[in-house]
Amino acid sequence: MRRVLILVENLPSPFDRRVWQEACTLREAGYGVSIVCPTGPGCELKFEVIDGIYIYRYRLPLEASGAAAYALEYASAIAQAFVLSWRVLLTRGFDVVHACNPPDLLVLVAGFFKLFGKKFLFDHHDLAPELYEAKFGRRDFLYRLMLRLERLTFRAADVSIATNESYRQVAIARGRMSPERVFVVRSGPDLARLKRLAPDERLKCGRRYLVGYVGVMGRQEGVDYLLRAVHHIVFSLHRRDIQFGLVGGGTSLEPMKSLAAELGVAEFVTFTGRVPDRELLAMLNTADVCVNPDVANEMNDKSTMNKVMEYMALGKPIVQFDLTEGRFSAQRASLYARKNDAVDFAAKIVELLDDPARRSAMGAFGRRRVEEQLEWRHEAPRLLAAYDALWGGSTHRRVPGGAGAAYDALWGGSAHRRVPGGAGTRLRNRESST
Repeated sequence: MRRVLILVENLPSPFDRRVWQEACTLREAGYGVSIVCPTGPGCELKFEVIDGIYIYRYRLPLEASGAAAYALEYASAIAQAFVLSWRVLLTRGFDVVHACNPPDLLVLVAGFFKLFGKKFLFDHHDLAPELYEAKFGRRDFLYRLMLRLERLTFRAADVSIATNESYRQVAIARGRMSPERVFVVRSGPDLARLKRLAPDERLKCGRRYLVGYVGVMGRQEGVDYLLRAVHHIVFSLHRRDIQFGLVGGGTSLEPMKSLAAELGVAEFVTFTGRVPDRELLAMLNTADVCVNPDVANEMNDKSTMNKVMEYMALGKPIVQFDLTEGRFSAQRASLYARKNDAVDFAAKIVELLDDPARRSAMGAFGRRRVEEQLEWRHEAPRLLAAYDALWGGSTHRRVPGGAGAAYDALWGGSAHRRVPGGAGTRLRNRESST
């Protein structure tokens, strides 16, 4: 039995859905799987075994929000991950380190164990340089350091998996990896978890409509744009029949609550913080429209957000800013507002709420797209193909699941062929764990 060590820093397992889906797929394929990750709400135990997957957790000193705090968080995480990796090596053992960024510092752990003959698979979740720029608004020494760490990671990796075609092109162009060693494995929703349930009318707080959001409360997620859209809806469009339910935690949660109060819309917005799945699903199943207010920037334009596909899996119509990967994922399941325009975002929400037939058609389209193309069962074979390549298997076999032209380059087709959804040959780097 081949053995895998998965390293992840930004979310605990099994809370991190992509990592947990990958771990379960590998276990079902006969791999022994261990995960090293941080603790988190509902995942406080330092060690446990879930469904045959061994999970080793460490505690982070803080939830970082500034550059210095991130440096402290990452230094602590890398040191603890290194120690726990030795523990796994000496007890269960591993043949491959599967490192999920951010941060790209995980290459220091994976690269060390390559000295002992271990394989290194890089799971590219986020564009770290663009993520730094989105958080701090500058391209300074630390930004350039991020680029160097990214290049080192790609150079050290035996195989890389990208969450979309944009990220794959970054690995090839910026990371200079051979195209045959870069596989696209999208973050597909799990329909067994995302169950469609009867709405809970209490969540509407006595109002006619509910608009739902789920995601991290961080600077680049654009929740401030959403709150300004709420202000426009309430005070300029004079609509007081809409409640907004925002699910998720993060460093910007309290500032966003303060902003809602400052804008005078606190009574129209429910902030739940991070909640269990049942409460998240209750909010989304009750929502008439779901929103993705991600800020239009270099990172978000090239990343695919899990929340968009989760909305689609539940048959919900979407409003979001017009970003490349967001449009590729949702297609006709979404309306697209002008980039970073809160007033147009508000107009699109109201337009959709006032057209129930259109909402129904868009939701049905999104659900079909998930069932037929985006669900995790279509991506699992691509993950296993990447692992085959680690062990010398063919990197050109065609995997099942209707991959389409976007994946032709993986299996020997032209790397410059136009992919569906208007992506063309542009870099399309937006497949995030958010």
